[in-house]
Amino acid sequence: MHAPPNEPQNEIEALIAQVARLPGLGPRSARRLVLHLIQRRDQSLRPLLSALERVALSAQSCSICGNISTAPICPVCANPKRATGEICVVEDVADLWAMERGGAFRGRYHVLGGTLSALDAVGPEELRIPELVERVRDEGVREVILALSATVDGQTTAHYIADALSGLEVQVTALAQGVPMGGELDFLDDGTIGAALKARKAL
Repeated sequence: MHAPPNEPQNEIEALIAQVARLPGLGPRSARRLVLHLIQRRDQSLRPLLSALERVALSAQSCSICGNISTAPICPVCANPKRATGEICVVEDVADLWAMERGGAFRGRYHVLGGTLSALDAVGPEELRIPELVERVRDEGVREVILALSATVDGQTTAHYIADALSGLEVQVTALAQGVPMGGELDFLDDGTIGAALKARKAL
């Protein structure tokens, strides 16, 4: 029998409810995870709490590319070996991390923060498109790789960026084979991302 609404919720049940709200987890998975953490609080729960607290205090957006880091400039942008003259444009940080998992790209990134969408009233100024144009001008970029989802909004955004960069001396390419129509980068395996990166084409 459930407790009346005016009674305090059991703290463990409250934790399970919070965990169940995380992406990819439902109530059953959340219960198993919370039980595991409680039963191994010294080995798992306390280190996790400590790590979460440190990240909560220090996590921030990279001032250059928009990646999530614990420093003002993320490790990718801070690495001089990544200054290859190539910028890979992605919709969000999850896509950047997906590209990094594959290990096929050794340049730098630019996180847009979404895609253009007339339905949701998302225009170029709501995204980081002006910052991208500025980076191309200032950083001596030779190629911009558009690693955007193969959705209508993703492709609309890709063509808008290509037009915005058309007056600059930079090659604009896009991921080709391996990315299915309607697919999103974060759900693709590392091999598919690598193949698509190698088969990119000019827009």
